[in-house]
Amino acid sequence: MNKVFLLILLSLLWMVNCYAEERYLGQFSLNKNRVDSVSNPYGKFGSEYSVYSINNQSGEYGSVLSNKSATNPNATNPPKLYDRNGNFRGKLSTSPYDLDSISNPYGRYGSKFSAESINNPLGAGSPYRLDSPYNPYGEGLSIYSDEKD
Repeated sequence: MNKVFLLILLSLLWMVNCYAEERYLGQFSLNKNRVDSVSNPYGKFGSEYSVYSINNQSGEYGSVLSNKSATNPNATNPPKLYDRNGNFRGKLSTSPYDLDSISNPYGRYGSKFSAESINNPLGAGSPYRLDSPYNPYGEGLSIYSDEKD
């Protein structure tokens, strides 16, 4: 009994440690009615004045000068996109050269021909999918930033 309890406790501590290194930055979605959508100009993650917003041009996640920014094409640590199951769906980056960037037209997450790309209107970018960022009534993809730097 004690071994099982210890194993569960260690597993929980490991999970907390893994997720403690990431910061939630909202939902990458066109849904303006979601509180946590980056398209909601009045929300914590959509406001151009919020420190946690990718829309804040002076902030850590929206400045073209920040290494953690979604708008800096040279950022080495841009925010990452995940679906509701925790699957990685690409880097929220304007870099056309990063292999995992959603802006790389030849990459897995940026090509308009890849089923996993949000740029494919017949795949992950379909406006009819619940988890598509382009569904104005959907949930979109979760944005996380590594806090290791």
